[in-house]
Amino acid sequence: MIAHQDDEETPLVQRPGQPTTRTPLPWNQFWIILFLQVSEPLSFQTLAPFIPQLIRDIGVTHGDESQVGHYVGILESSYYAAHVLTIFHWSQLSDHIGRKPVILIALLAMSVSMLSFGLSKTFPGLVVSLVVGGAFDGSNSVIKSMVMDITDVTNLPNAFGYVPIPWMIGQTAGPLIGGSLSRPADRFPDIFGRSELLKTYPYLLPCSISATFVSIAWLVAYFRLKESVSTKTSLWELIKGGFFRQSYAKPRQPSTANYATTGLFHMAFTSVLPVFYATSIELGGLSLDPPRIGVILAAQGAAHGIFQLLFYARLHDHFGAKAIHFTGVSSGIPIVILFPVINALARSHGIGLAVWLCVAIQLALTISLIMCYPSLALFVRTAAPNRASLGATNGIAQMFLAGARIIGPASAASVFSYSMQEGHNAWLVYYFLTAIACLAVGVSLLLPRDPSVWEDHQ
Repeated sequence: MIAHQDDEETPLVQRPGQPTTRTPLPWNQFWIILFLQVSEPLSFQTLAPFIPQLIRDIGVTHGDESQVGHYVGILESSYYAAHVLTIFHWSQLSDHIGRKPVILIALLAMSVSMLSFGLSKTFPGLVVSLVVGGAFDGSNSVIKSMVMDITDVTNLPNAFGYVPIPWMIGQTAGPLIGGSLSRPADRFPDIFGRSELLKTYPYLLPCSISATFVSIAWLVAYFRLKESVSTKTSLWELIKGGFFRQSYAKPRQPSTANYATTGLFHMAFTSVLPVFYATSIELGGLSLDPPRIGVILAAQGAAHGIFQLLFYARLHDHFGAKAIHFTGVSSGIPIVILFPVINALARSHGIGLAVWLCVAIQLALTISLIMCYPSLALFVRTAAPNRASLGATNGIAQMFLAGARIIGPASAASVFSYSMQEGHNAWLVYYFLTAIACLAVGVSLLLPRDPSVWEDHQ
């Protein structure tokens, strides 16, 4: 078991006069945590390249291309709608029964969700599959709490420099799996052409690969992961004690507000991006097929992880968490402006060097945006009143983030579809995204210069 005191009097901060030597990371458990974190981005990034085509295939749009983005947004938001209702309770529960049981439940639900998604042939079936995954997936918040459990103030920024590695792997491998292995009977007839199962369920293969990986992660967690919460209570005792009616310490509001606005913009952009790539040039997109979309999203994920691994800890030591966060949300404005620029270039000159250069610049700017999350995690850590409240505090932040993720994909994709319809302003979706980016920039000004300002008031 990880040796950390978890009573409610244990502070999360380094007191004046304590040594400032950086503590080595506990790699015997930290590598397992990093491995487990691959599951979520791998699973859901596997879906990203083919969801627009899947929406067309099931016929829910009745051939209306402008409605694809609308249904993509609803589908992606369904996961977060279930997630926002349960994430705080899973996180709070992990403070009492331990992190490991909650992580095991989340991994099991994720595996079932992916298999169900690959076997679904109707839009309600797809929604139910993601709702199941969202309702039981508390892994992201709880794993963040576990990282905070096994680190201290001297090595936490260094730990968050490694945390992007699993996201890089998931966001790189997921789109490649989803983009290249969807509809395998059509794409690789010599290998899969005789499989009636894959002809009937053309998206089952990539979903099965992700589900298999998540199952392996479950086994690793079950046999190798050590519990990081030293004081545990049985579930039955919590129920008898009225666990779900217990009060909890609320984190400082700027941290949760920034999580919400940053997540709102990031998810809105992430939802629009593959739809923009898949939409025809005439309707305002780029006319790319799923394999090419998968390669682009994979390259984006790789760039995010490599840059954070190499530079985040150094940038944090030099500039501080707030400066990194402010720069990240500010980059959202030029990211949005590049959407109509890319389409205008594609209309005028076709998909050539100028278009790919702008695509590369846009994706490079998202590196700054993605670095907001480790910075915000540092603020959330110092917002917790004590170590025993880490799970609940992370849960509140993730609940706000999940709420923003409900609104972001559905609203942005729907506005994108609306703006493509004849007689409507084609730039409406970009005004919408710019407004969200400006809101995130404004809210970021509420943060103190550094999380240590909050530490001094605890």
